[in-house]
Amino acid sequence: MSGQQPDPWADQAVRDDLAAVLPTTFVAFYSRRHKAYLRYAHVQLDSRERAEQVVEDVFVQLARAWTHVLQQPNVDAYAWAALKEEVVRRLEIQGRALALVETAAFAAVRHASRSRFTVLESKLGLYAAIARLPERQYDVILLRFVLGHPMRRVAELMGISYGTVRSHLRGARRRLSRELGIDWAAEDMEEEEG
Repeated sequence: MSGQQPDPWADQAVRDDLAAVLPTTFVAFYSRRHKAYLRYAHVQLDSRERAEQVVEDVFVQLARAWTHVLQQPNVDAYAWAALKEEVVRRLEIQGRALALVETAAFAAVRHASRSRFTVLESKLGLYAAIARLPERQYDVILLRFVLGHPMRRVAELMGISYGTVRSHLRGARRRLSRELGIDWAAEDMEEEEG
């Protein structure tokens, strides 16, 4: 026994019976994005069950309109917008705001090695500031630093260019630096990827 916990966000494949009738391009799209979409929705909704339902509903919507989706100028951006719209719709139905501050801060505390209260206090301020960023900057910071995706993967998920991701990171860094009174060097917020 290795003692390692199973990945609660393990990649999920399309069921075999559905994969046989769905377009292979959709099955590939689903397989490549499902985990990232699920993790993003969970941070927003603070419930694995709600996140799973939202993501499955989005993929069902995309599957039903797959021919139309493929005709869009940017399939990734179209699907990302569908995910975000469904998350917002669910939050409105529940009369709730985004759960980022609580979800991400408490996840950071669980993984921290230093004083848990110090970590919680500092993370709450940071995540609250992140939650106030403009939408695109917020998404880039969330995907890159909270969920840990490389910048090229962030660009792919959002359907934007690598350069646009870098630009949003720089803008977010400036805003967060001003708001939190921290002078972050560019290398602290960005990483070069080949």
